[in-house]
Amino acid sequence: MWETVKKRWRAWLRAIHRDVGYLAVGLTFIYALSGLAINHITDWDPNFTTFEKVSNIEPIDEALDDDAAVRVALDRLHITATPRSTYRAGDELHLQFDNRKIVIIEDQVTDQGASPRFFLRLANWLHYNRGKAAWTYIADAYAILLLYLACSGLFMLKGKLGLRWRGAILVGLGVAVPMVYVVWSGGPEAHNGKKAAVAVPAAEPDEPDEPDESDDEEADDGPPTRPPLPPPKPPTPS
Repeated sequence: MWETVKKRWRAWLRAIHRDVGYLAVGLTFIYALSGLAINHITDWDPNFTTFEKVSNIEPIDEALDDDAAVRVALDRLHITATPRSTYRAGDELHLQFDNRKIVIIEDQVTDQGASPRFFLRLANWLHYNRGKAAWTYIADAYAILLLYLACSGLFMLKGKLGLRWRGAILVGLGVAVPMVYVVWSGGPEAHNGKKAAVAVPAAEPDEPDEPDESDDEEADDGPPTRPPLPPPKPPTPS
């Protein structure tokens, strides 16, 4: 039995490595593509794509009351959703939806908003573990699979192509990359020092500090989940 194990263990290792690799393909696509998107969050919104459209409709009769004007506007724009808030002043009508804002001035319609990016928003949601406990177990299992793939890959081949020669050189290079970068960049301490150097000066003693609006922002999807829309005028119930 022991002799059989000694002769066959590499073959079993390769077989299990192959099957684990197949099993991890789906999650690897999710985490790899999401990671690429999130890495460049300062250059774009990885969750939403924004749009702005200008069109024309028949002017809404100013004699109509606010509720009737909203109904007419929704009908002419072929919108079935109910606005979150509305605002009307003279020939202007503002319709505010969750990720969309429509402003009607006389016959001109300006439609601004955001739509979720195909696949990426869901991938980012999973990457940031917004599924809570249930997804945590799946993410942990995936991490264990990756560790197995990494460790088993070290011993699948023997000789010059294995860990004794070529493999050792490549593993060393792979380990050296993050270590060299940390030394070159100075690590987290240097990064935090740069942040402190550019900190905003404190307010004058006789002036109250401005409130930190960042606490009010939604963080449900990790990166910006709702692109900024032009600030609406103070809404009044429709």
